[in-house]
Amino acid sequence: MSIMAMVIIAALTFGVCFLFDKGFTRLFRGKTQHRTGLSVRASKHYASIGLVLCVLGIAAVFVGLSGNMALLIGGLLILVMGVGLITYYMTFGIFYDEDTFLLATFGKKSVTYRFGDIRFQQLYLIQGGSTLVELHLSDGRAVSIHTRMDGAYPFLNHAFSAWCRQTGRNPEDCSFHDPAGHLWFPSEEEV
Repeated sequence: MSIMAMVIIAALTFGVCFLFDKGFTRLFRGKTQHRTGLSVRASKHYASIGLVLCVLGIAAVFVGLSGNMALLIGGLLILVMGVGLITYYMTFGIFYDEDTFLLATFGKKSVTYRFGDIRFQQLYLIQGGSTLVELHLSDGRAVSIHTRMDGAYPFLNHAFSAWCRQTGRNPEDCSFHDPAGHLWFPSEEEV
């Protein structure tokens, strides 16, 4: 009986998250860049792991309500971590079209940039062999793109092409450009 209850709770949780995602998309993602289908997003693993943590947290809270304080507090912490992962997945994104990209982050208003607003890039190697590409924009803001994000490479390749077009540069004259080495834009020293 308890296994059936867990299955029902999990199905309800997945259903509510699916409906919330669809509603969130329709309410808050109505700009042109959102409708192109081109984006850089956090891996879907963030949402999946967040959802699993939410279900485990809720289950632990219900069991902890019977008097086990450690399980209650642990369940609340796991629930908060799960909600945090889902929130990060749903709020962060770079959505782009032919000439502009929209940067959406948690707690800040979405801002639209032209690709020509990219000034330079910095690279950071992360433990495990992955790379973080940080694009610095003309207004002083920096956009961090982890190469393991969904859509990172197509965005960076498109951004380079559009950047060349908008800044009047010839791609063959850009000696710094080396996608195999994670270099799409000039470094700070080359600007």
